[in-house]
Amino acid sequence: MGMLKYIFTNKYFYIGSLALIVFGAAFLFVADKLIMPYYTNYNEGITVPDVTRISLEEAQTLLADYGLRFEVSDRRANSAYPADYVIDQSPSASNIVKPNRKIYLTVNTEVKPQVVVPSVLDLSLRNAEIQLQNYGLKIGSRSYESSRFKTIIRQSIPEGTTVEKGAVVDLVVGDGLGSRIVTVPNIVGLQLPEAQLKLREAGLRVEAVQFRPTKDMAPNTVLDFNPRKEQLREGESLTLTISERFRVEEESEGGAVIIDSTGNSSSTPPDSLNNPQNNPN
Repeated sequence: MGMLKYIFTNKYFYIGSLALIVFGAAFLFVADKLIMPYYTNYNEGITVPDVTRISLEEAQTLLADYGLRFEVSDRRANSAYPADYVIDQSPSASNIVKPNRKIYLTVNTEVKPQVVVPSVLDLSLRNAEIQLQNYGLKIGSRSYESSRFKTIIRQSIPEGTTVEKGAVVDLVVGDGLGSRIVTVPNIVGLQLPEAQLKLREAGLRVEAVQFRPTKDMAPNTVLDFNPRKEQLREGESLTLTISERFRVEEESEGGAVIIDSTGNSSSTPPDSLNNPQNNPN
């Protein structure tokens, strides 16, 4: 306790402490005003130029003219730019940096993404287009050839081929019609199921069925068909006219039948039953 009392009551202790504080403050002032500005080139600054949308070679030259360095930090595929063009930079343009600062560049890659072409054979045109688009491919021309089915017959790039993403695939589609000329079977007078079977066997289709009331034919009987031709292309369609039950409606109602005790009967108009003048009672 005596030693501590001696230290805190000694004037030289306070003089030394004050001198140490003054020296520390002076050192910080000199470091802030002289040493650090010299070390960090505080009074020097460079505005970063915009080097995007130009080639990597041009960007390198421009950055060197500004006293800056560069490094390619990433490569990406972007169809909007040619190969080896700068598509991004960090720090971005207009930022102020120290001389010799390194600018990090993102450059468009020369290698485009690759995809494997899927098979779209036997798919409908709509489904084939969706499938190709899902793989990043584009639909080219669409041509049609005779076929009983409206599906894809051929594709210009075979299944399993590795191509660049965005490649164009041309499609050949069946028109739903065959190349053969077939004879239209005689279906008038047949029941609808039998007529449909004969048409399918001949390679023809039923597009629509129309009904016509008739007294002379049984319901569901083929009365006519359209087009009325003897021969058609395989896969063509017909419209059938089918009979339906004829509905008979009575044009007038008969009067009430009155039977008296003598066994005679007579028909009396309904109005006479409700007319007191015609009632003898």
